[in-house]
Amino acid sequence: MKPTIDEILVRKMITDPFPQWKDLPVSAVSTSGWDNRTFHLGDEMLVRLPSAPEYAEQVEKEQRWLPKLAPLLPLQIPTPLAMGKPTNDYPHPWSIYRWIEAETAAFLNTLSLDQFSVDLAKFLVALQKIDTQDAPLPGQHNFYRGGDSSIYDEETQKALSLLN
Repeated sequence: MKPTIDEILVRKMITDPFPQWKDLPVSAVSTSGWDNRTFHLGDEMLVRLPSAPEYAEQVEKEQRWLPKLAPLLPLQIPTPLAMGKPTNDYPHPWSIYRWIEAETAAFLNTLSLDQFSVDLAKFLVALQKIDTQDAPLPGQHNFYRGGDSSIYDEETQKALSLLN
């Protein structure tokens, strides 16, 4: 049975392994993602729990690679603070990160959007310059992003047949 990912579960998940944070307030973020359910933990942290088994492999990858990428990029990226282990209540690893105070791009005004565009371009240029020799290869952990597009052939053919 798929667990209900809510504030009650997050509180339960934090209490034993991270007693130093057990009394901090927990609240859902206003806009959560598809791959993860995200919650504020106090004012300076967030908790992300994969929403389904296929997203769980991202946790260890993020824990390992985000700290390596951060000093090479011109914008803040999530900083892992802790990794939670699966329990009887929740079957996947999960993460606690430092909260980055920012606005969602969809809510930016024109002037802010212009600066956002420049900042994003600089970020992408810096990201492309990073040596990827030891980076994870395309695989299930990233839905084969960066791999051969033939991996999606069967799925694409099915979708095309539905359109006919």
